[in-house]
Amino acid sequence: MKSIILTFAAVLLFSMGASAQKGVDTNTRYGQGEDSIRCLTNLSLYAEYYKQKNYKDAFPYWEIAFNECPLSTMNLYSNGAVIMKNFIGKETDAAKKEMWFQYLMKVYDQRIKYFGSHSKYPTDYINGIKAIDMLTYKANDQATMKAAQELMKSTIASRGNKTQPAVLTTYMTNTVNLFKAVQIKPEEVVEAFTTVSEILDYQSTNTTDDETSSSNLGEIKAGVEKLFASSGAASCDVIAEIFTPQYEANKENLAWLKRVSTLLSRQECENDLVYNVSNSLHKLEPSSSSARGLAVMCLKNKETDKAIQFYKEAIELEQNQESKGTLNYQLGMVYMSNDNYGAARTQFQRAAELRPGWGNPHLQIGVLYALSANRCGANEFEHKTVYWAAVDKFIRAKTVDPSIADEANKMINTYAAHFPGKEELFFQGIAAGASYTVGCWIGETTTVRSR
Repeated sequence: MKSIILTFAAVLLFSMGASAQKGVDTNTRYGQGEDSIRCLTNLSLYAEYYKQKNYKDAFPYWEIAFNECPLSTMNLYSNGAVIMKNFIGKETDAAKKEMWFQYLMKVYDQRIKYFGSHSKYPTDYINGIKAIDMLTYKANDQATMKAAQELMKSTIASRGNKTQPAVLTTYMTNTVNLFKAVQIKPEEVVEAFTTVSEILDYQSTNTTDDETSSSNLGEIKAGVEKLFASSGAASCDVIAEIFTPQYEANKENLAWLKRVSTLLSRQECENDLVYNVSNSLHKLEPSSSSARGLAVMCLKNKETDKAIQFYKEAIELEQNQESKGTLNYQLGMVYMSNDNYGAARTQFQRAAELRPGWGNPHLQIGVLYALSANRCGANEFEHKTVYWAAVDKFIRAKTVDPSIADEANKMINTYAAHFPGKEELFFQGIAAGASYTVGCWIGETTTVRSR
């Protein structure tokens, strides 16, 4: 292939004479005369190696074309970025890795210079993908993080609803990382989230791109919301400060109400904004978030029966399994505070089924049992047996969720101290290690233990 191209080039060179000028000098695709042949030859040679993913041999020919005929084709830049990223990924020497990274940046800068006015992929599009690559290789370098942030801000401001989803998610991730590095204020995180969410809302209902439609965008939106909620910037006070002044102008804006309602729900906020947003949203389009918000406000106003009904409605409307589990747990806490232990346990059990790795529901069932000790059984010994069932739940909690092991262990130590003593077991004719069924409303089979 190489020999054929070179022969073809020689024939053209002979026929065109000796005049030569590079494309970079004449602002043309291939240049003139001898240099145009040199350009075409190197483009063809690099392309052949590139197709074979032989980037090492492709590079010298690509570099000549890159330097001498930069207007030849936009593929020169997209392929060049692939080559540089391959070199960066394989390089082990830090200095050389940095050299290839800077070359990658040069590829993007030169693409902007020569193809920045492209109708489909203009400067702001290029800056977006450049910023993504900057953070791919230097995610923890604050100077790079700040520079990439400005590029993405420019991209989003210019492209608006056409912004690539990858840029939106990277922008949100970088915003949170800058906040955690104490480089920006929480209000900037909220502003970024608002901007990204509005664009994703638009794209979800207006996109015609199969690759970024429906479930794809839904997953992206969920990821952005989760990232924001866990950022530490999304406190109830900050959310209220940002969105309360916007409420009047948006109380019939369904997308805005849904977004704010979801934020408030994730943070389990209890403030006036919760009530206002939930009330407006529930009138326009009842949802799990709006029902949950109204439940919270009913609790605040000590309207427990209404709160329970709204929680049930929220559970019914919720589609996300994890969120449904959280709502069941919250309803369980309402029943628990009203001493309706049976109903509370039912909700905690549902929460545990929906969120298998979450230990809190098991902890609360254990607490319910412990609180019932003096109510269950005909004598002191039977009261104490309830603590066996309670400790079983605390053990279960730390088994499924090691993150709460310390809390579970404290409860185990506290309530194991109330187990029957060895003498009590002897007088009851019960041996340690035997099975025992705790009666009352509990109805659990447990293992006999002494303190």
